[in-house]
Amino acid sequence: MRTLVIGDIHGGLRALHQIMERAKVTPQDNLIFLGDYVDGWSQSPQVLDYLINLKTTNNCIFIRGNHDELLLHWLKESRDNLMWYKHGGEATVTAYEKVDTTTKQLHVEFLLSLQDYHLDDKNRLFVHAGFTNMNGVKQEFYPKLFYWDRTLWETALALDPAIKIDSPFYPKRFTLYNEVYIGHTPVSRIAESTPVNKACIWNVDTGAAFKGPLTIMDIDSKEFWQSDPLNQLYFDEKGRN
Repeated sequence: MRTLVIGDIHGGLRALHQIMERAKVTPQDNLIFLGDYVDGWSQSPQVLDYLINLKTTNNCIFIRGNHDELLLHWLKESRDNLMWYKHGGEATVTAYEKVDTTTKQLHVEFLLSLQDYHLDDKNRLFVHAGFTNMNGVKQEFYPKLFYWDRTLWETALALDPAIKIDSPFYPKRFTLYNEVYIGHTPVSRIAESTPVNKACIWNVDTGAAFKGPLTIMDIDSKEFWQSDPLNQLYFDEKGRN
């Protein structure tokens, strides 16, 4: 039995199909999705349909991403958010023109059920973006930071590898968990296209919203499988490019 973590999907159902096939996922596998299931490519509603159905065959944990929260507000309030619209929301709004009311309600229920984070029995944390409280996720004052924060990853990138973990200069947030798995900030920003490990942080967002692949990784062996680049799977679309 494996535990597999999946990066940001952003409406790319074709890529999701590919990684499930390439990783040879079975009902015995535990699946942890890091959020941002929607916005970017044209199949956001179909991605949610797929994930809802996947819960009937696999043990799944679904983390809340910032784009998922933005979609939830739109579905519940029918109010356009111009910033969201420009950052992937336009494709989602267009896709939902063909979705019936009953399905939309199922999607609302799914989005409401998402978890802010997951902490497993080996002290491994799974969260979409990060956290800021020096005492950990259970003490976070601002829960929205679980799916909006970028300081955790920025700190990991800036950390001098020569600083020892017992140094007073070592970031306390990096001492709380054995490993932390995140998405949110694509590693393509640092010219990478595979999962990146800095300190105890593993970033599994390999840029599927843009021109990168979608990634699924075995958290024990660190073996990973990737889809084709999303701009090749959706060659007639722009995604978030």
